[in-house]
Amino acid sequence: MKKIIVSLSMLMASFGLYAQEETKTEEAPKEGWSRFGNASILFNQAAFNNNFATGGVNSLALDFAVSYDVNYIKGDWSWDNKFIGAYGLARIDDGETQKTNDRLEINSLVGKKAAGLWSYSFFANFRTQFDSGFEVAGTETIQIRDETGAITGTRQVPVDGRGPRNSKFLSPAYLQFGPGMIWKKSENFKFNIAPATSRFIFVDDEFTNVAAGAEQAFNDAGGFFGVEANETSRFEFGASLQGYYKLNILKNISMENILNLYSNYLEDPQNVDIDYTANLVMKVNKYISANLTFQAIYDDNTVGAFQIRETFGAGLNYGF
Repeated sequence: MKKIIVSLSMLMASFGLYAQEETKTEEAPKEGWSRFGNASILFNQAAFNNNFATGGVNSLALDFAVSYDVNYIKGDWSWDNKFIGAYGLARIDDGETQKTNDRLEINSLVGKKAAGLWSYSFFANFRTQFDSGFEVAGTETIQIRDETGAITGTRQVPVDGRGPRNSKFLSPAYLQFGPGMIWKKSENFKFNIAPATSRFIFVDDEFTNVAAGAEQAFNDAGGFFGVEANETSRFEFGASLQGYYKLNILKNISMENILNLYSNYLEDPQNVDIDYTANLVMKVNKYISANLTFQAIYDDNTVGAFQIRETFGAGLNYGF
């Protein structure tokens, strides 16, 4: 319950700022199709020579992200579609190249005007990843020496490269859909409530093949992303809440907040899955920007604790 309160507080705080900042009445959107998107490439790089007294590790990181919206409006009907793709890689010194970001998501939402800012809705969401993920093989401490052989510091390096594969394209893959109601003040401020949401989790049998006699232990440990031994899918039925809010803090600085909550009626409904993402974009000009992304995920079928991801970089940005 505390996790839910914290996430909702973060979103409500942003909503409060919106109420203070929003002073202009937006024009009614035009009917027909509209398309727009954004692509960005972010770079991070660090280099040290052997004489750098406090030590350091050479590193290079590259992150690519694209989002594309295709929307349609006709009378009381609306249809919003969004594609999100992101992939990042990092290489530390002479170690293995590791991915730092991997996301593929497609959202679709149909709405029909009800009353006021409310509309009847039906949504579908699909998400997975592009590439394989690997467990951390472990690390060891090595000494850093200068040109004279004197020890100048220590650093951690991977042991025997990366560990075994623990995920790949379409494994896991999540598909959820259901009817509900959407409250929409503008394209930058909306949330959808779907109290009858079906969710499927798909995985490759590579990760769930278990020897006879070991099935119960595998299932007791949570299975593979909730999928039980020798199965390739899991069905859930519950309630979903999706919130979206974008705030223009300054002329060239904007913050995007995305919150997804899901409760499975069929098993431990009190353990709400949480996925919160904050994207801070600081534009230098039309093509150059700095981006900060923070993501917090809680899913007790995966890890019984918050998973935190943060990336920051400067690079090229292009809107289309």
